Amino acid sequence: MSELRRPRVGHIQFLNCLPIYWGLMRSGALIDVELHKDSPERLSAALVAGDLDIGPITLVEYLKHADELLLLPDLAVGSDGPVLSVNIVSTRPLPELDGAKVALGSTSRTGVLLARMLLAQQYGIDPEYFTCPPDLTTMLLEAEAGVLIGDVALRALYEAPGRGLAVTDLGQAWREWTGLPMVFAVWAVRRDFAASHPGQVKDVHQAFLRSRDLCLAELDEVAEAAARWEPFDAATLATYFRTLDFSLGERQVAGLREFARRAVELAGVPPLPVGGPVFFSA
Repeated sequence: MSELRRPRVGHIQFLNCLPIYWGLMRSGALIDVELHKDSPERLSAALVAGDLDIGPITLVEYLKHADELLLLPDLAVGSDGPVLSVNIVSTRPLPELDGAKVALGSTSRTGVLLARMLLAQQYGIDPEYFTCPPDLTTMLLEAEAGVLIGDVALRALYEAPGRGLAVTDLGQAWREWTGLPMVFAVWAVRRDFAASHPGQVKDVHQAFLRSRDLCLAELDEVAEAAARWEPFDAATLATYFRTLDFSLGERQVAGLREFARRAVELAGVPPLPVGGPVFFSA
């Protein structure tokens, strides 16, 4: 590969990733990368396929391909309690969903697996799952509950009570169940790219961390700006950004490992390498 080629970097077009990228726009660091914007599923697939060098990847897809990837330290999207944007919206209490139809939005394999994990392993129930577009009204035409991820889930959080629907925040449910944070997405670099371009990887990683820290220091300003183009007011966005956890420290890694252990049991996801996840180190 040419040393002059800019790194191909993924960007999830969900509100939950805005704090990671806000400062990149402010600092001009975007000039130094080739940015690819897309959904979590498409970006995860592109990173695995080698069409991206560095980017966010859903936790489930990382676990499936951990032998090809290195995690970027201290960078993730998760929650240590409520997440607000990964929800089960239901017409009845969760323990009453055994045998009922549950619609799965197709925007995050991690959120979907977390919902299945919670229903199977905590509540001991076996619903009938099917996949459909992540639209609450469409989902509930055929199902008793729907799993929603991302911006559409955040909207449903505020709309559902007025429609007589129950909302289960899966970040909060995981925290109450395990006592640990939930990690929904991580940032990773392909091992081959890290081996041949460690300096570029270090630069991108440091730019992400600076961007995140800048945004967290200016959250109200970020929320005011985002409210100009998003269907949420600034106060709602500020609350949401403050709810999210963008770190990947010891507790978050413990949560990641616990999710991985349960995912092996439920969905046959490959176990983590011995010793846990492997991080990039320049």
